[in-house]
Amino acid sequence: MMDLLHLLPLEVLPSPTSLTGIVLIGTTLVVSSILLSAIYNLYLHPLASFPGPLLHRASLFPYLYRQVTGKLPYSVLDFHARYGPVVRISPNSLSFADPQAWKDIYGHRSPGQEEFAKPNLFYRTKGIPPSILSETRENHGVLRKLMAHGFSERSMRAQEGIIGGYVNALISGLRGHCFGKEEKKDDGVSSEKETEQKKQQPVPLDMVSWYNWTTFDVIGDLAFGEPFGCLEKAEYDPWVDAIGKSVRFGSILLAIRVLGLEDVVHPIIEKLSNKARRFHRKRTMDKLQRRVNLTKERPDFLEGLLQKREEWGMDMERLAANASLLIIAGSETTATLLSGATYLLLKHPEAMKKLIEEVRSTFKSEEEITLSSVGSLEYMLACINEAMRLYPPVPIGMPRVVPKGGAKVAGTFVPEGTVVAVWQWATNHNEQHFLEAFEFHPERWMHDPRFANDRLDAVQPFNVGPRNCLGRNLAIAEMRLILAKVVYNFDMQLANPGKDWLDQQIFTFWDKPALPVCLTPVERNGA
Repeated sequence: MMDLLHLLPLEVLPSPTSLTGIVLIGTTLVVSSILLSAIYNLYLHPLASFPGPLLHRASLFPYLYRQVTGKLPYSVLDFHARYGPVVRISPNSLSFADPQAWKDIYGHRSPGQEEFAKPNLFYRTKGIPPSILSETRENHGVLRKLMAHGFSERSMRAQEGIIGGYVNALISGLRGHCFGKEEKKDDGVSSEKETEQKKQQPVPLDMVSWYNWTTFDVIGDLAFGEPFGCLEKAEYDPWVDAIGKSVRFGSILLAIRVLGLEDVVHPIIEKLSNKARRFHRKRTMDKLQRRVNLTKERPDFLEGLLQKREEWGMDMERLAANASLLIIAGSETTATLLSGATYLLLKHPEAMKKLIEEVRSTFKSEEEITLSSVGSLEYMLACINEAMRLYPPVPIGMPRVVPKGGAKVAGTFVPEGTVVAVWQWATNHNEQHFLEAFEFHPERWMHDPRFANDRLDAVQPFNVGPRNCLGRNLAIAEMRLILAKVVYNFDMQLANPGKDWLDQQIFTFWDKPALPVCLTPVERNGA
């Protein structure tokens, strides 16, 4: 190339000392690099034969744009509708819509076979110790065994009093706020007429917040040995509020890592967030230290780790990383599902009527509603399963990397090093798997012959295999208990029935708006 430069007229060659020339050369190099990369991705890449949108096959940028704007899971469904069950959604990523892919990607491997590893780009953040979510296969197995103590049937029975106490606090809080804060007269007493008017006009309560306050207090107690005090104050704790506000930024940070810019951007983020990070770390360490100092054994999530802490060299930083993960995984997802289930039930009065009848006919008093007794509510479980299908708490695809030598996924050979995933929201709404895929039909989970051809195995909100959700049974029981108590105690109505609450952006988790609901306490004889 350099030998050819003498053939060009001197006047067309930019002066290397001029700013314009430097910019022109830089721009030419960048554009050339992008074009060459696109040509390679489209025609020479190991995934060149896989179908997908042209721009997504050529470059990472369309994928990252949809990700940071919260539209990617919706687009993945459109891609599968156009290109089939296997789609190339970025130069080195494939999305699978076939239910068999759950087992092939995330399931147990035969002895001697490598697992589909978790890519560090997605699961790890610089400066934060690994947790059970991001640990290696060997370390994950050790941590899982230690933490399983807190999720056992025995521990669940012992935790019932803790969980039930916060659920009762939720019901008490809803009763105290559903007609607004009572205004006092000068003599400190409200008139009977004013009280009656308030009872006739319930004020909307944001159920997203109330569910979040409940699940954060529950998980705070089970992870740190003390609640966050959200229910008591009827407001978010600053620590909890910061977690919610970081969801959107996490998507941007992931894009930065994928582009290879983390080392450049990290010092800037550290400087901008230094105060918030110090506050978060101090709060976490203070709570953790108080839990460590407890000498009495507790049926919580950290007990197993603390018992083996010295043997496994578990320092405070790693304990804090796992405790923080439990706070997010055990609260945000549960509150999300409860919010979605409440909205879907209120949008489908016939389903809500059936659920009310089941709950209120099964239990004669509120004391009968317990973590174990709600297991008999079959229609409620169908409603929860259908809500998890339509509104999965983790709607994205959890990426894995194909091991050395490549592997077959749903009957398709995939080259080694490829990032693969099953995208939950897209798979759950695929019309190839479900009749009336966008409609709320709990009956599809109750052997209704109309839905006999539905692929219910496509719905895996807790994942499958050796890294599936450790707290699945507890989460479902907690969801049932909370929903049963709310339905038993209140009649509910959407404050804005014309608004599509499900129209949300997705940044790893849902970017949930408020869900205003009017609640009217159920009056019972002798109550």
